[in-house]
Amino acid sequence: MNKSLTSSDKKSRIIRWLGTICSIILLIYLFQRQGWQEILTAFRQVSWLNFILGLLLIFVSRLAVVGRWHSLLQSVDKVSLNQSAKITFAGLFASNFLPTTIGGDVVRFAGAAQLKIDRIAAAASLVVDRLVGMFGMALVLPFGAKPLIHWLSLGRNPQAILDYGMSFSLISRFWERSASIFRKLLDSVKIWSAHPKSLLISFGFTLVHMLCTFGTIMLFFTAMGEDLSFGLIAGLWSFVYFVTLLPISINGYGVQEISIAFIFSEVGGASLESGLTVSVIYRTLMMIASLPGVLFVPGIIAGNKKQEEIES
Repeated sequence: MNKSLTSSDKKSRIIRWLGTICSIILLIYLFQRQGWQEILTAFRQVSWLNFILGLLLIFVSRLAVVGRWHSLLQSVDKVSLNQSAKITFAGLFASNFLPTTIGGDVVRFAGAAQLKIDRIAAAASLVVDRLVGMFGMALVLPFGAKPLIHWLSLGRNPQAILDYGMSFSLISRFWERSASIFRKLLDSVKIWSAHPKSLLISFGFTLVHMLCTFGTIMLFFTAMGEDLSFGLIAGLWSFVYFVTLLPISINGYGVQEISIAFIFSEVGGASLESGLTVSVIYRTLMMIASLPGVLFVPGIIAGNKKQEEIES
């Protein structure tokens, strides 16, 4: 059984590596096809003030993510906000900079274990944290459904989607993955059924996170002269969010950027160069905002190794 699990893990890693490499190659191809000069022109339209404001919004969204998980942890154990913040930022840093060796949720679980939080409760809190985030994004899907249906009604050639690295086979995989996740989430959320207040507070934080994310995207599209409403951006971004949940790349590298460029240009009506530019800027800001986590990752990893040695 262990061998089977190991084989499954290896297969998953290979798929993610191949997906990441293919997505990045395709992203480079899109940049070259669109023209580097056009991309640079789009970049120049973004002022340093826009960049700083965007970074502030992203950082606030990171703090909201801290609050979302902290409110869930508080209902099962006594954890200080400072401890939750350190562990969360460590997880964010791991997700952005250490994707080949350790995931963000693994770091957060290890950090929670060091705080002597019940392992089952800690694991469930991470799952419910994802559930709350998914639920929030699902609420704004309708805002992007109308333009997506309109785009599909224009009789687009499926090959246009393939050109962006997306195929209809991914849709079935997405729904299978979603159904599996949903079943696991239902089991995990039972722990918080007796703590509805913590769920509501957690949902409030995810709304703050979403508003900051949508505001950041709108800020940069507006700077590049693209006229996209806040509601449209929210709806289209929710599609990007669910596409990047597919386990086909490391931390969504490449897949997220291609999804942003494709959905906002083809469905939202923005130019391709603007979509590509926003995708790169957003990824950069996310990485910068996660940098504080570098201060806490070493201690969590070292503490986890020490705990494993003691248990063995």
